[in-house]
Amino acid sequence: GINAEYGKDVKLAILTCPFEPPKPKTKHNLNVGSVEDYNSLYKFEQEKFCEMIKQVKDSGATLAICQWGFDDEANHLCLQNELPAVRWVGGPEIELIAIATGGRIVPRFSELSSDKLGFAGSVREIGFGTTKDRMLVIEECHNSRAVTIFLRGSNQMIVQEAKRSIWDAMCVIRNLVRDNRIVYGGGSNEISAAIAVAEAAEKNSSIEQYAMRAFADALESVPMALAENSGLSPFATLAEVKSRQIKENNPRLGIDCMDKG
Repeated sequence: GINAEYGKDVKLAILTCPFEPPKPKTKHNLNVGSVEDYNSLYKFEQEKFCEMIKQVKDSGATLAICQWGFDDEANHLCLQNELPAVRWVGGPEIELIAIATGGRIVPRFSELSSDKLGFAGSVREIGFGTTKDRMLVIEECHNSRAVTIFLRGSNQMIVQEAKRSIWDAMCVIRNLVRDNRIVYGGGSNEISAAIAVAEAAEKNSSIEQYAMRAFADALESVPMALAENSGLSPFATLAEVKSRQIKENNPRLGIDCMDKG
């Protein structure tokens, strides 16, 4: 079921800067010698956190997605200021979120502005399975060409098998986009090639015609195997398809393996 919804028409601030007070670049030790020192340090941290949250809110963002973590204090202040935030989003994921939502990855709070925000129609968190795994779902994105395919299965082997099948299907689509010419299946191309080679063999008066006829016969082994594996009579089915291809002048006719007519 759905555990949490971050709202509709969400504006995302995509951050690679940590929600924490600035630290010196060099190695350092921080010595807190008194209560006053601790209180002044705590006050400084609070001010910095509030300043960061204000910068995010001022940009118009309604959800912050951060590559780095932030402690409970920052989390508490985000909730107080009604700013939902997601932490520990990995590098590849944050790049994909930026592409999908049309946002820019912001490395510093000072660079955050309204034109760098991403947009999503809906952001929600779902929980599933007995392990209560959680997933953040970002939908209705600005750039809808980026999608995630979510595979689930009873064990790892089934998931991996499904993953390979999806990958093969995506490769087919990619190849069609690159070149939309296709070869019809069901052994149709082998049958039409066998007919053409046999016709060419008839016109060849040399001894090569026997090799050509043998090649035509070899091509017919593919549709015959398809017919046999489909429970059809291989010789009768092949003869019928060959006859129809020649009569109808239609090289797209093949073995009806799925019994679709």
